[in-house]
Amino acid sequence: DGITYVTAHEVGHQWWAHKVIGAEMQGQTVLSETLAQYSALMVMERMYGLPEIRRFLQSSLDGYLRGRGSDRIGEVPLARVENQAHIRYQKGGLVMYLLRDVLGEETVNRALRSLLKDYAFKGPPYPTSRDLIQRLRAEAGPDHEQLITDLFERITLYDLKVTGSRATPGPDGKWTVAIDIEARKLYADEKGVETEAPLDEALDVGVFTSEPGKRGFSAEGILSLARQRIQSGAHTITVVVDRQPRFVGVDPYNKYVDRNSDDNVAAVSADQRMPSK
Repeated sequence: DGITYVTAHEVGHQWWAHKVIGAEMQGQTVLSETLAQYSALMVMERMYGLPEIRRFLQSSLDGYLRGRGSDRIGEVPLARVENQAHIRYQKGGLVMYLLRDVLGEETVNRALRSLLKDYAFKGPPYPTSRDLIQRLRAEAGPDHEQLITDLFERITLYDLKVTGSRATPGPDGKWTVAIDIEARKLYADEKGVETEAPLDEALDVGVFTSEPGKRGFSAEGILSLARQRIQSGAHTITVVVDRQPRFVGVDPYNKYVDRNSDDNVAAVSADQRMPSK
């Protein structure tokens, strides 16, 4: 629904650029385009529901990845974005949506209200992206300091993928699902050189009867979706569900800036053995 998506973004500018305008410097469009993009994502989530949001998030992620792959001037962190649409629009929306997911909507809204209160309809000195980040940090508290740094002040990439899975029926009608996951976190510089960083974060791990993001997927297709603590390397996570699973995923809705949006979800290999009597 591109028409509604774009309309919501433009209406968002009534706040972000018409009430609050950023100083003319690096990061200016975080306060306009990034926040309007986030506003649009929230409108789409309310209209279509959480199960449908993966389509919008994956589109944003893929647009950002394409843009950074052809960026000739060198990538910068979101806080210092210049005239790079894939950063201020696509990446910016993803960053704010993930922050909302981790911190909670009201926490993010308090930071945004504070920004509006201090800068709406006012002249110089105009706010910068640092002013938004300071307010987010104040509301988030010290536990999320690293996340905010990674999202705004570094070029952070994730490599999250399902490498295998097995589903075994039990005598009680439930299914035990083993999900094999590989996870990495990387920092990149402006030339695209990547350095691996320690990963230790709570990520969504899900089990489904149909594939998230595809036609026909709905809330009824979610058998299990919960945050699991994931560290760098290979893991096997076991989940018990009430119905036969068809798909599993790590960060299945593509909330993180992942280098490949297609390997987060995979079909389940079902163990066809009959339950023991």
